[in-house]
Amino acid sequence: MRALSMRFRLSLGLGLGSTLGLLLAGSAAAAGPAPRIKLNQIGYLPQASKLALVPAAPGAGASFDVVSADNARVVLQGQLGRPTSWAPANDTVRVADFSALRTPGRYRLRVAGQPESDVFTVGAEAYRALDGAALKAFYFNRSGTALAARHAGPYARPAGHPDDWVLVHASAASSTRPAGTAIAAARGWYDAGDYNKYIASSAISTYTLLAAYEHFPQWFARLDTDIPESGDAVPDILDEAMWNLDWMLAMQDPEDGGVYHKLTNLRFDAMVLPHQAMREPRYVVAKSTAAALGFAATMATASRVLAGHEQRWPGLAARTLAAAERAWAWAQKHPALPFKNPPDVLTGEYGDARLDDEFAWAAAELYITTGEDSYYTALAPETVSATVPAWDDVRGLAWMSLAHHRERLGPSADRALIASRVDGLAARLAAEWRASGYRVAMKGADFVWGSNAVVLNQAMMLLQAYRLNGKRDYLDAAQSNLDFVLGRNPLGLSFVTGFGARTPQHPHHRPSLGDAVAAPVPGFVAGGPNPLQQDRAECLPYPGSLPALSYLDHACSYASNEVAINWNAPLVYVLGALSTLR
Repeated sequence: MRALSMRFRLSLGLGLGSTLGLLLAGSAAAAGPAPRIKLNQIGYLPQASKLALVPAAPGAGASFDVVSADNARVVLQGQLGRPTSWAPANDTVRVADFSALRTPGRYRLRVAGQPESDVFTVGAEAYRALDGAALKAFYFNRSGTALAARHAGPYARPAGHPDDWVLVHASAASSTRPAGTAIAAARGWYDAGDYNKYIASSAISTYTLLAAYEHFPQWFARLDTDIPESGDAVPDILDEAMWNLDWMLAMQDPEDGGVYHKLTNLRFDAMVLPHQAMREPRYVVAKSTAAALGFAATMATASRVLAGHEQRWPGLAARTLAAAERAWAWAQKHPALPFKNPPDVLTGEYGDARLDDEFAWAAAELYITTGEDSYYTALAPETVSATVPAWDDVRGLAWMSLAHHRERLGPSADRALIASRVDGLAARLAAEWRASGYRVAMKGADFVWGSNAVVLNQAMMLLQAYRLNGKRDYLDAAQSNLDFVLGRNPLGLSFVTGFGARTPQHPHHRPSLGDAVAAPVPGFVAGGPNPLQQDRAECLPYPGSLPALSYLDHACSYASNEVAINWNAPLVYVLGALSTLR
């Protein structure tokens, strides 16, 4: 996912002329804000905040009607808000607030002088199908297994990358595992649009799925995704997380407890299906402090979440906790060992020189699971701020877990500090949401690689604060961030493949490009607008350079249109949370 120069050409294995020929076959998003009413193209829960954005065009009406999509009968009328500009898109809009609409059904929004909006639904199950697809996207990115037509439909494919014969890279060599030693590290999820597996993104992704179940067990117990394990008396979200936990456990050196940073080819595979890409040897590459701590945090979380499923996975809760504690001990001995790609490794680096956030997250999860005060002391909570989670900044995950378990923590835990950290972050995000012309907690600087994950992780943290104190603004701001991803954005695009009136058609995703199906694999979140445009030298011109318009719906655009497991995980969480907290 983290690209290198000329990544797209290298990954295709093509010369420049062939690459340009392929680019001509794609399509790009239209330049400028979409000239239409923008709203959540999937729908709304009955009690939820419901906002749409209407272009502030000269001569346009100042009121709106909500009409039935079936018979055009007017069911609600209201006044538009005042025109408000939003700098990241250089757009001026008026807000239509139709939150009073609570009757289940299918509707459109109508404003004089504007085309009618897309159809949207209102209903208690508005997000069940989407949440199931967002979770099933992990199944579609499984390594080491065939996807049968029974479960994958037209996206069925043979198995790829069994990873039962993986070489120890020279950077990872030890006395017990010298360079060239073959080990097995099977299963796991492909990280993103490529076929490599990385601890950094796996840790936050697996944690987020485990936390989703831990926080909202009733919703996820009923979320059937039709995977091979469905019906085994364990919720599908845990079966899916287990697929990756198995791989992560194999990435720990049994000799010293250290964790390899990634499992990868030396360079990216071609844009083909997994079974067609197995031409290069695979390696486990260098241990790192960040990998050990992300591993420790995830395994500590897994231990407490899986403890209630001992019959399904005997001894696993104890095994994962022991693995977490060994990784923590290794990190104490190697507290400043960042990862850098060796010269012969050209795949995603996930380099992270700042490690205090990983120490805080691992300490928090180990404290919650074990109750040992030494971990709380190691956390040094008074020195740890609360931030929006990302693979390279996991402080927010520590506070998220501490907030959820706040009432059962030992006497050494400062409950007031925990609440203030979470509420302080949510208050800042809600203030940005209230001030935003687009009613989203995103500033221009937030539009980076994977900006849609930023939007969704903001929503996830807003929901933590709402669960603590019930402030309605936090719930409404989280809903607005979800709405942005699902169509209430300047491009009028639902960024989840297969869900919405307009969705990405050409994501940077090898299985979607390599198969014979015209539509991409459904349920994946595209990265989203990214004004840094790291792929501009290898791709088509972007339709815009403004932060919220800098998006290209083309397979060449790894900087704006790639998919990734750590972008899908917060979507799974947020949909389940909103459906439960409605």
